[in-house]
Amino acid sequence: MTSTDASAEVNSETGTETSTRATTHHGTASGASSSPFRHSEIDRDAAPQFVLPLVVRIEKAAPPARTDALETAARAVLVLLSDERATAADGEWAQAVRDWQDARIRKVVRRARGAEWRRAAELPGITVTGRGPAATAAEDGPPPAAEVRVFPPVPLDGWPKELAKLQVSGTDLDDPEPPPAPDLTGPVLWLSPQVEMSAGKAMAQAGHGAQLAWWELDDAARAAWRAAGFPLAVRTASAERWDELTTSGLPVVRDAGFTEIAPGSCTVVADHPALRRP
Repeated sequence: MTSTDASAEVNSETGTETSTRATTHHGTASGASSSPFRHSEIDRDAAPQFVLPLVVRIEKAAPPARTDALETAARAVLVLLSDERATAADGEWAQAVRDWQDARIRKVVRRARGAEWRRAAELPGITVTGRGPAATAAEDGPPPAAEVRVFPPVPLDGWPKELAKLQVSGTDLDDPEPPPAPDLTGPVLWLSPQVEMSAGKAMAQAGHGAQLAWWELDDAARAAWRAAGFPLAVRTASAERWDELTTSGLPVVRDAGFTEIAPGSCTVVADHPALRRP
């Protein structure tokens, strides 16, 4: 096992997040090889900047549940990172992913509905569908399963026109009922109980937390997670659990504080069973 100290940055146009990797003794050479943390801060700042676009489908009359959208966004990031088009040396998206990870790790979550969504779906990318919330007592039934489409990284100032016109701000969602307790034998992305975030910002943060966990896993753990369909939960931690998580050595996302929350706020801890200390 190796020890890793590093930082990366995730920018979304709902806010700019800086993510830091807490010191851990669970990283492996395999995981470290795909992480941008091998580069210095200056190297990443000087490199051409790219962004990972994510688009969430939010139909006006039938928006998805918040937790389902957060979990689906996190899975979408993992699906792209593990796709052969991104991982193979000659993969269609490999160079864009390498360039993105060699610079600041930026994610932007935009929303689309109707014809906007259909146009976005025609661009190269991967659509991930959520599991949807459990049935509720509401007269109109539970919300639809979340749909998030992730696209290969694009230059910061070179967005496809179909995506550039989509809205960013004001993306917020609700859960019809509190989500159930997570399965603690599986991966959980824990949100801070101390900060409030819009759904768009939280989706970007959850995606970054999932990415940090992915970087730290060895090949066997990655393969098992992928084969299972990337099961994960996104939940808000209790105050007591949060204090334990932020000192556990697990990957931690910290916010730069440009929007919504104070600089340096810890927003997400990526708790994967393979990364837990014995």
